[in-house]
Amino acid sequence: MAAAAVGDDVYDEDPTVKQLEARLAEMSGHEAGLFFPSGTQSNLVALLCHCQRGDEYIVGQDAHTYKYEGGGAAVLGSIQPQPLELAADGTIPLDKIEAAIKADDFHFARTRLLALENTIGGKIISQDYIQQARSLANRHGLGFHLDGARVFNAAVGQGLPLEAITREFDSVSICLSKGLGAPVGSVLVGNRAMLDEAKRWRKMVGGGMRQIGILAAACIYAIEHNVDRLIDDHRLAQALAEKLVDTEGLYVHGDKASTNMLYLSTPGSDGQAFHSWCQDRGLLFGGRNPARLVVHKQISAAQIEQAADTIKQYFASQSSAA
Repeated sequence: MAAAAVGDDVYDEDPTVKQLEARLAEMSGHEAGLFFPSGTQSNLVALLCHCQRGDEYIVGQDAHTYKYEGGGAAVLGSIQPQPLELAADGTIPLDKIEAAIKADDFHFARTRLLALENTIGGKIISQDYIQQARSLANRHGLGFHLDGARVFNAAVGQGLPLEAITREFDSVSICLSKGLGAPVGSVLVGNRAMLDEAKRWRKMVGGGMRQIGILAAACIYAIEHNVDRLIDDHRLAQALAEKLVDTEGLYVHGDKASTNMLYLSTPGSDGQAFHSWCQDRGLLFGGRNPARLVVHKQISAAQIEQAADTIKQYFASQSSAA
């Protein structure tokens, strides 16, 4: 990062940013890329490019673009979300998508976009489903966007090149700051005309930065060194699930981990006591009930053992207290 060649990216003069954008565009099977400080912002700009005021996008009820990104599309773009309940495998049932597409009638918001997420809740969306959703979008003239915050996990988890997943979409937001370990940064990929529009929106929402090659250099390092090792995170997450699955009083969702994520529930509780117990002993995770445990590149096999022991100790204490 310290040695990165830099320039003013607002004027398209930062060579390291250009290198990153071109690299991810090529890897994803798209014409161009655009660097953003966050995945929230790159998703927002993608929605702003696909939809106008009064338009609608169809999205999963638990998808980040709808549930966890501050309602940005509605607040800043006047774009109506149409959230649909997800199936157990993380997909939006195709028949529900068909039923949700609005008729061409001035009573309704105009359905313009279908947005998916892969992975979602750690679950990999199958290639077959993506192709069927692509065909559905084509039949109805919809744009097709992917929140690919963890799309490298989906690719590695299936033994596929990134392009096999991302080329099916009109636009993809790819985070480098998740399992790949970069401190900051996402890249939106798509065709050149869309990315030209995205650059205007990025400036408007505050994402135009100057000598950011120092950040892009970290993202390039992450791509070059940390993609293949994602499978180690998946294996450690599964190892943790296997250690916990028979713990009395604890429910391991699906009896396993999905890629690098493990979800745990404490039936009959709000999960706060469990969360506090673990936090006090240095085991940090998000959520309460269910709790979401995410394995990343700084987690070792020894720490997985320690995490399992901490969790088991909590439930043993609950059993003895009863």
